Amino acid sequence: MLSLLKIKNLALVDELEWQLERGLIGVTGETGAGKSVIVGALKLILGERADKGLIRTGEVSCKVEAVFDLANAPVVNAVLEDAGMDPCEGGQLIVKRVVGQSTNKQFVNHSPATLSLLKKLGGYLVDLHGPHDHQGLLSIDRQLVMLDAYAGAIGVRDTYRAAWKDWRQKSDALHAFQSAGMQGERELDLLRHQLEEIDAAHPDPSEEADLESDYQRAANSSHLVERVGSAVGLLSGGDDSLLDRLGYLQKMSRDLERLDPSLRDTLEGVERTVLELQEMESGLSHYLDDLNTDPAEFDRLGERINTLESLKRKYGPRLDDVLRHREEVAQRLDSVENRAEHLEQLQADVDAARVVVDGDGAKLSELRRTSAPRLAKDISSHLKELGFRQAAFEVRLVAHAKPEASGLEDVEFEFGPNLGEPLKALRQIGSSGEISRVMLSVKSALAEQDATPLMVFDEIDANVGGEIARAVGEKMARLGQQHQVVAITHFPQVAAVADHHFLVSKDVDDGRTCSRMVPVAGEERIDELVRMLGGGGQQARAMAESLLE
Repeated sequence: MLSLLKIKNLALVDELEWQLERGLIGVTGETGAGKSVIVGALKLILGERADKGLIRTGEVSCKVEAVFDLANAPVVNAVLEDAGMDPCEGGQLIVKRVVGQSTNKQFVNHSPATLSLLKKLGGYLVDLHGPHDHQGLLSIDRQLVMLDAYAGAIGVRDTYRAAWKDWRQKSDALHAFQSAGMQGERELDLLRHQLEEIDAAHPDPSEEADLESDYQRAANSSHLVERVGSAVGLLSGGDDSLLDRLGYLQKMSRDLERLDPSLRDTLEGVERTVLELQEMESGLSHYLDDLNTDPAEFDRLGERINTLESLKRKYGPRLDDVLRHREEVAQRLDSVENRAEHLEQLQADVDAARVVVDGDGAKLSELRRTSAPRLAKDISSHLKELGFRQAAFEVRLVAHAKPEASGLEDVEFEFGPNLGEPLKALRQIGSSGEISRVMLSVKSALAEQDATPLMVFDEIDANVGGEIARAVGEKMARLGQQHQVVAITHFPQVAAVADHHFLVSKDVDDGRTCSRMVPVAGEERIDELVRMLGGGGQQARAMAESLLE
């Protein structure tokens, strides 16, 4: 239920804190007193886009805050968790809107939120109806939801919808495969050519670094032979080579150490130098022996590099990408070459999924067929109580040509207010007074199945007579036994049956007009009913007391 509604600087309301109870809550007041502000505030809470014209003159912003005590918190918590927000604490949900001259902000449980989240939450919190606000009732989709709720078919419908979604996905896969089918021998030849080209090259990403260095070495082989040979000749190529002369120095250093051991530290580097240069000479000689100077090897390395670069240009930009493309081509080629087998398997999957859809759809359709006449009869009984003595109401099922997300059929609520006249779809009814009473009858028939905690009726009793207004009020009062109901009304017959009665009035304070809301009971409530009756004196007062009794 809505336990608290706070409004600040919205239209004529400077500040209002409204604490609500369960049952039917009547809101009355003279035309223009500000009753519509209540509806406007709730619409802001439900995520309706805000107009800065709502801000009270002279103020920079307006604020609306609503506190809901939830009986079914897990449903709301699931919506919050999907939006990445924390669940409600203690089953309490707080929604706040701040409308400024340039920016608007909204909060859920004190955390910033989006308007789309407010709209989604609102669907589980408030059902708001005005004299021209019956789009939900006129929608075929909404009517189908109502029938399923009445039939207790929500679980069966969800099972069907999952099966239908699976069938559609398999059907889409089949159609995509058919649409992207083999486009003649040209595609087949192209796929085979690409696969053969890549496989013939045996590309290996790990070979690229070595291949490049081998190619550079082969390209410089003549210069390497010349320079390495010169280095080897300098080290060991003759009696006057560097190693021969160091050998003489090595012999001399050993003689000096024998003559004077104190020179050992000074001469120890000679042995190390000779050893290092001998190793260098050996390494260069082996390098020279192994160096490949064959021009054919140079050509082979160049061709290999060109082959890999060509593959990368076509299917790259890296060899890893080339190999990935090769796998895709192989899979596509397999699909094309084995098209008949793939088509057969995909078709079998679609057929199996369709069997499940038809089975689940038949169960759902049976529940709808058996429940539609009962719902129509139930709604008709409520319509009679609301003054449609000769009216007819039908819940007509219209079969689909093929399964849809909603089931194997659609539904159409049809209404005929006058005996002998053909029934018409509700969306074709022009009278707001008639459609308001039909809506109330539908809500009454679905009272037990409707999980929306708060229902708001904004002057839906307009354009009806006094006797019918009394019936409308009694119907709302019965709804108030299972829901929290707010009825904004001009009819004393409706206000009199409310469990709680609030009066909206305009006052002038410091030269400014302000709307006020106060609870009325006892004599004050009788005074308000007398005003609504449009008369004065003992007769009107007695009538007001009679209405309350």
